[in-house]
Amino acid sequence: MTTAFTNAAVWPGTGGVREATVLVGGDKVLAVLDRGEPLPASASVVDLDGGALLPAFGDGHAHPVFAALEDDGPAVRSARTVEEAAEAVRVFAAADPDAEWVVGASFDRSITPDGTFDARWLDAVVPDRPVVLRASDYHTVWCNTAALRAAGIDSATPEPALGRIVRRDDGSPMGTLLEWGACDLVLDLVPPPSPAAMRRAVAAASARCAAAGLTWVLDAWVDLESGAVDAYVDAVAAGECATRFDLAFRIDPRAWHEQVPLVAAERARVEAAGLGDRLRARTVKFFADGIIESSTAAMLDCYCGHSGDRGIPMWDPDELAAAMAAFDALGMRTHVHAIGDAGVRAALDAVARVTRGNPAWDRRPTITHLQLVDPADVARLASTGVIANFQPYWAQWDDFQTNLTAPRLGERTDRQYAMATVHAGGARVSFGSDWPVSSVRPLDGLRAAVTRKRPGSAGASWCPDECLTIGQALTAYTAGAAYQAADEATRGLIRPGMVADFVHLSADPFAVEPEALDAIEVRGTWLAGHQVA
Repeated sequence: MTTAFTNAAVWPGTGGVREATVLVGGDKVLAVLDRGEPLPASASVVDLDGGALLPAFGDGHAHPVFAALEDDGPAVRSARTVEEAAEAVRVFAAADPDAEWVVGASFDRSITPDGTFDARWLDAVVPDRPVVLRASDYHTVWCNTAALRAAGIDSATPEPALGRIVRRDDGSPMGTLLEWGACDLVLDLVPPPSPAAMRRAVAAASARCAAAGLTWVLDAWVDLESGAVDAYVDAVAAGECATRFDLAFRIDPRAWHEQVPLVAAERARVEAAGLGDRLRARTVKFFADGIIESSTAAMLDCYCGHSGDRGIPMWDPDELAAAMAAFDALGMRTHVHAIGDAGVRAALDAVARVTRGNPAWDRRPTITHLQLVDPADVARLASTGVIANFQPYWAQWDDFQTNLTAPRLGERTDRQYAMATVHAGGARVSFGSDWPVSSVRPLDGLRAAVTRKRPGSAGASWCPDECLTIGQALTAYTAGAAYQAADEATRGLIRPGMVADFVHLSADPFAVEPEALDAIEVRGTWLAGHQVA
């Protein structure tokens, strides 16, 4: 069966938009014809009725299971005050009085002046059982006194490695925990979601990704003992997923030696499931540092107002290089969270050491976030072969910048998210959402990448020299993501022989005002020639 996609502008992934018809046979593109060229007599016609047909989007850094599981907890994401967040917790807890723990995400840290939250605010609504809430950054936990007590956290608790316990003036724990050395003290006690809930989360997340125009997503945080691998295998094998997934296993600096054989076994188990490119487990995830809003991102210079505080490097440099080399030797691709300029440099140094010390192969290391890159390191992103995976939605001035980020960075503030500089420096660029930290819709990210403005803002762009063109931004979401997935030979473009992964948009993104890019709707998504949304 040959299918002809007609009556829409076509952006094939390079060059300009064409008035064209795309012929598909099975799961492959057969031809891209100029409008008016005769169609095969047997072709089935899909009349797109306007808009634009593009290569489907890819997301090079997201947390789909976390995002879908948020629906199982209190609705704190939309809260604009502490009182609203606490009320959402009260309502949720009252509806399930038998639950031993109240667990949820993702509250907005910018609703308090300093991004910290007091246990007593939750005690006022749920005093009788533990409450644990992750912030939208997923590097912060807000918990009540019952949760602190269950974890044994009190005034005498020493500061954990790789984390911080925020304390009141008298030394007692406030109820805010920063980074995993501290967060895990409580999170390790939380009852895990059931296998059925995990599988539902995978399927629900896949449906939301497909509705946003995505056909490939990297889950950038898979814990080895979380049950996530089982959930993915079962959901994909049952035909419940409308997207392809790659899994990235989180590597713990405190236990990485033990994780090497476990990762190898999990990858082999996924491969043995025989799900092809619908589910792969080829990546390991490292956290080089934390986040700027908690003063835990690793910085070359001190945070403003915090003499001597350069954040928390999560790895000793030699250990990071050794761990990356060990997983690289297994044929696993490395994906490194690096926010601060010292974190980015540490990741680059480790990549360079692995490249020098291990046999050559198509390793395609990725550094993600890159909120602050020292100018001296821009050229190294290209020379080391690193893929720069940005979250473009973050490149806009918002309450986080005003309340939490800029006060810590000072004169470094306008060096953030230097996407145009990195692109001009020759590095390969891909985009991701970090969903649920920010919107899963690539069209929202496109608007931010091209305008560096908040939605609805009539003001000037923030750091306009770092705005990308619409072509550059679209490429990062299509061919750039396909390159990160090592699938550029088959996906990311609309041309003969490529897999028929398409997104149909309600308007041509090259023809609308940049500020209106996020108003474009996804009318349909095709995965390997089959419509999935």
